[in-house]
Amino acid sequence: MKPRLLVLEFWGLGDLVIATPFLRAASEKFSVTLLAKPFAEELRARLWPSIRVETFTAPWTAFHGKYQLWRWPLAEMSRLRRRLVAEKFDVGVSARWDPRDHLFLKLSGATERLGFSRLKSRRYLTRELARPEALAHRYEFWRTAGHALGFDLPAREDLVPPARRQQSVVLIHSGARLPARVWPLENFQHIAAALRAKKITVQLACDPDQLAWWQRHGEQPACPRSVPDLLGQIDHAAAFIGNCSGPGHLAAICGVPTFTLYGPSLHEWFVPLHPAAEIFEGKACPYKPCSDYCRYPEAFCLGDVTPEAVWPRVEKFTIRHLATSSPGDAGNQHPA
Repeated sequence: MKPRLLVLEFWGLGDLVIATPFLRAASEKFSVTLLAKPFAEELRARLWPSIRVETFTAPWTAFHGKYQLWRWPLAEMSRLRRRLVAEKFDVGVSARWDPRDHLFLKLSGATERLGFSRLKSRRYLTRELARPEALAHRYEFWRTAGHALGFDLPAREDLVPPARRQQSVVLIHSGARLPARVWPLENFQHIAAALRAKKITVQLACDPDQLAWWQRHGEQPACPRSVPDLLGQIDHAAAFIGNCSGPGHLAAICGVPTFTLYGPSLHEWFVPLHPAAEIFEGKACPYKPCSDYCRYPEAFCLGDVTPEAVWPRVEKFTIRHLATSSPGDAGNQHPA
């Protein structure tokens, strides 16, 4: 019988997607239970079908009011703890230097607990892992954890994307979890128009709070409300253009080359896991990287990036990766 492994990843869609190579490799050696937000169950069948998912939305991952303890689901957390303890995990691991994760590992009852200590959280761990260098990609933390558990993951640049059928659509997704990471929508509209002028078919997608803006400007974008909806858009794309966000990471792990605009976040940490992933770095800022909030009225690091500056890179990116549709087929639904 395989030893039982508990894996914690409480944060966003992109963070969880980055853990995919680790989860796949770990499942060959361990009976893996992943503790993550509910969308993990929607990802499971596509990305890691052999693992078990236990869903939990950690209150400290909320955008606002994360430490209003009186609003925390304490009864749910108590029930979850009892279920985890009953599983009798042999090993628990977190790839974050987060004391809250490490306390959770301790409370889970896992016999061996691996993590990257911070603020003396080593007291909750049985094995402290050496943290990668400051600008290391988030994937490097999973590589380090994998090595500690007895299996080696390939370097990020050596990851092989899955084979895909040839497509002829560029998917532009204008959303992101944090407002400061959103390039102005009118800039995405400009890029879409420029692509259509090149007879390239464009599919727009957006977050729910952006839908009305797009409709007012004559577009009918897809508005994925779930991971399966988003995967349906990605599966018809030859290339992806968007912000530093979960959809871009999901596109990359599904084999779609990505072009990502970075403002307050560091591309060194979050480049999607695809060898053909390209980035456009926003304006310099002394406070970069930002976690949740911008110190200025507007995030100029991204907002001041013009479509004219981005377009030459986007044009080369799409030419390189796109199976260009014929002039008669391109842009019929959304004329420029």
